[in-house]
Amino acid sequence: MQQKLRLHWSPKSPYVRKVMVCAQELGLLDRLELVRSVAAMLQPNAQIMADNPLSKIPTLVREDGLVLFDSVVICEYLNELVDGPLFPAAGDARWQALRWHAFGDGLLDALILWRNEREREQPLQALLDAFELKARASLAQLDTEAPALALAPFSIGPLTLACALGYMDYRFAAFGWRQQAPRLAAWYERLRERPSIRDTEPVDG
Repeated sequence: MQQKLRLHWSPKSPYVRKVMVCAQELGLLDRLELVRSVAAMLQPNAQIMADNPLSKIPTLVREDGLVLFDSVVICEYLNELVDGPLFPAAGDARWQALRWHAFGDGLLDALILWRNEREREQPLQALLDAFELKARASLAQLDTEAPALALAPFSIGPLTLACALGYMDYRFAAFGWRQQAPRLAAWYERLRERPSIRDTEPVDG
């Protein structure tokens, strides 16, 4: 029997979601053993730290014991495992996919820091304003790129942007990003029809 790949996992993490979308797209879901893990900034998790001293998810433990983190590395590993199509091999298609990948991850980084700051007892308004400015500027830029996204093959780039937009829905519902980026919203709604995106929507619990 083939050994499982052990994944420290949470249904709320957008970075874990990236890995789960990749696994579903690549037919690897049955290879994963999901370990429910909570990674809180102020409460390092000893269970995660046994595999990843940074106490972050996702963390993947291979059959041979090698530990991979973070989502960028894990997604590329899963793709290579089955010679998948999610990371274009060369040329402009590769650089555009990687650019959108970095854009989506950078937006997620800013959103998570923004959420952490707004939940502090005394949030710093200058930081809140800076994160909001970055989010609005990112949405404006991505809205201009919506036609290119619509024409692009499904890859790690659009996948990561979808996870960032899904996180906005989940944690920033009042932000109203769809009104700010209507073309991007239309692209995202079409992408949500894809089973791997639909099945990994973040949930509480």
